[in-house]
Amino acid sequence: MKYRSILLAATFFMAAVWQPSLAVTANNNPRAHSNGKPSAVSSPDGKGVTQYVNPFMGTTTLWTPKDLGYTRTEEKRAWGAETYPGAALPNAMVQLTPVTKYRSGSGYQYEDHQIYGFAHTSKGHWNLLHVPILPVTVEGKYRPDNYCSWYNHEREEAHPGYYSVFLERYKVKAELTSTLRCGYHRYTFSGDDERCLLIDITRSNNQPRRWLVEKSGERAFQGYQDGEGRIYFYAETSEDIESVDLEREHRQPIGVVHFRQPHGTKPLELKIGFSFVSIDNARENLRAELENKTFDEVRSAAEATWEDVLGHIQVEGGTDEERTMLYSTLYRVFLFPHLRSDVNGEYRDARGQVVKGDFNYYTDPSFWDTYRNKLILLGMITPDVAADIIKSCTDRGEKRGGYMPTFFHGDHASAFVAGSWLRGIRNFDLQRAYTLMLKSATVPGRGGRPYLDEYIERGWISEKDTTDVPTEDEYKGSVTKTLEYSYDDYATALVAHELKDKKNEQLLMKRSQNYKTLFDASTGFWRGKVIRDGKDMWIADFHPNYPYYQYMYREADAWNSLFFAPHDPEGMIALYPSPQAVEDKLDSLFTTPCGGYEAWNLTGYLGTYCHGNQPGHSIPYTYYFVGKQEKAQRVLYTLMHDYYGMGEEKLAYAGMDDAGEMSAWYVLNAIGLYTYSPADPQYIVTVPLFNRVWFTLGSTTSDGKTKEGQTFTIVREGDGKTISEITIGGKPLKGWFVKHEDLAKGKELLIRVKE
Repeated sequence: MKYRSILLAATFFMAAVWQPSLAVTANNNPRAHSNGKPSAVSSPDGKGVTQYVNPFMGTTTLWTPKDLGYTRTEEKRAWGAETYPGAALPNAMVQLTPVTKYRSGSGYQYEDHQIYGFAHTSKGHWNLLHVPILPVTVEGKYRPDNYCSWYNHEREEAHPGYYSVFLERYKVKAELTSTLRCGYHRYTFSGDDERCLLIDITRSNNQPRRWLVEKSGERAFQGYQDGEGRIYFYAETSEDIESVDLEREHRQPIGVVHFRQPHGTKPLELKIGFSFVSIDNARENLRAELENKTFDEVRSAAEATWEDVLGHIQVEGGTDEERTMLYSTLYRVFLFPHLRSDVNGEYRDARGQVVKGDFNYYTDPSFWDTYRNKLILLGMITPDVAADIIKSCTDRGEKRGGYMPTFFHGDHASAFVAGSWLRGIRNFDLQRAYTLMLKSATVPGRGGRPYLDEYIERGWISEKDTTDVPTEDEYKGSVTKTLEYSYDDYATALVAHELKDKKNEQLLMKRSQNYKTLFDASTGFWRGKVIRDGKDMWIADFHPNYPYYQYMYREADAWNSLFFAPHDPEGMIALYPSPQAVEDKLDSLFTTPCGGYEAWNLTGYLGTYCHGNQPGHSIPYTYYFVGKQEKAQRVLYTLMHDYYGMGEEKLAYAGMDDAGEMSAWYVLNAIGLYTYSPADPQYIVTVPLFNRVWFTLGSTTSDGKTKEGQTFTIVREGDGKTISEITIGGKPLKGWFVKHEDLAKGKELLIRVKE
């Protein structure tokens, strides 16, 4: 079982040992800062920050008991970070990436040895993988039921916007790059054997029921594939097409593009455009983004785009391993949500209608994960994308019953909207968004908050009255919902205040105290209740370290559901007999071994604290509010250095990062800030890993586009874990929180630390 056993006698933690990660480099030019400062991480050979990005980070799985926190008995893999190494641009429609396993998180697992194709969409949440394509040869003896190729990591390469691998079965070097809506394949064959393109049109992670692939010109084919909507494609090849056939053995058919002979020795190139509207739009996207462009030009443009986005954060100091992890995790922040509108502005809305918008239409964020940190960080650098995501959510909400969209669990768009607006992102209609948020918070109904009627009636949600609940059973998640609804009420109240809706502001502020209703003072935990014979009572079958997928707690146990009231930490502390009682509870959380229960989406334990799932990610900062900031920092340092870059290859995370929350947690703490309450325009100050950080905020132009804004600096003086002084703009900071407005003015944040 995994826990970093650290005694709490004289010292709280032993020094953590950094596990070096696998570095992947890419040539690029250093990004010049708007304030004239040189790129602090640029090397003499002219490489910029993208040299530190390793797209393989997060692609491996945890296997050993010490990393997992339990001993495996099931054959299925525990959840890894579920990231993918393929080519993509920030928040693009296309993610062009290898598929080593269907019905897996992202489609790629580093420990696999075969590739089934190169899909054009991926996230990491057991969905997508649209239109997989694989170059094959007749000599390689592909068959409809047996066509995958083995490969070796020694002949595999990945950089931002580029992926390459050698397919050993067919002796083909495959290279991939992409634009926002298009994929560009380049296949270099070793011989002049008859070459084909295999289109796995009947397969994806969404198990499509309808599909089409057909020839549409001498050098073109087109079609569509269902799965999370219908995606259309139009492709052009560098060689004449003889036919596009469906071939089948015993299982589902595959599409095969046959080319006319002879082929010569030139690489086979494929440009393919996508659209969720029509084949015509896919063709238009292809013309707009790839026409008359070479593979190398597109790859260079992709690298330049990533250099610009990632270069908003520059650092001085730290180790190569820390810089690699910083930029690899920052890269992950910008891969999701996904673009869904075309170059002509058209998209298919929530009603299935084709409409034309004046903004980029994006998929819903993974709100339960990413409202905590990632969406705010994304907005700090690309506020135009954040605004368009809110516009997209508003558009969907207005067409789906009048509720703000949710994701998976809870109702956290409110924190994203409030936090974005209060940080100065104003190019969206706040009143329209608020109307949806307010209905979500006050009107029970389909599409709104589950069990809202209970929450409104008595301030808490009851759990199903049962016993002996298996880990994987799904019930109400009553404790988690009660706590999270309280915070969402607070976030919605902040917007009500902005819009001078005093009546609802007061109502929601009052409800924001409902987090207290399920606090069990006798145990010091938030605990579920049931209604029996008209009376409420605590759930008796209560084991604080037993993990549930959704009984009382959503993907957590009682320990990892502690101290969640980011809007009211002082009130939360006051529930306990004394600050010392809170400190003791925290000490126990981080030092007591976990129960060793097998739950394949809860991995990576520090004591009983599980960093591998999101519910507890704000817990370490609770130490700040009982006068023990240095204990929080020791926890944060251990998590940053021992729980990223894990496993044999040093490529694993402690847990799942399908939407970038785990990555954003690292980035923010590494630079010395964290979004403890994301709805509030402020950050709790931590000890950065680097001596100096330059952060160039994004700003928006009058037409809603992003430009470079003000650059603020974060300076660390001294070494150690204890913050002795904080100044902002040369003046002492009161408390632990720095205001966004001060950073946006370019003020220097100085953090003095000592042992």
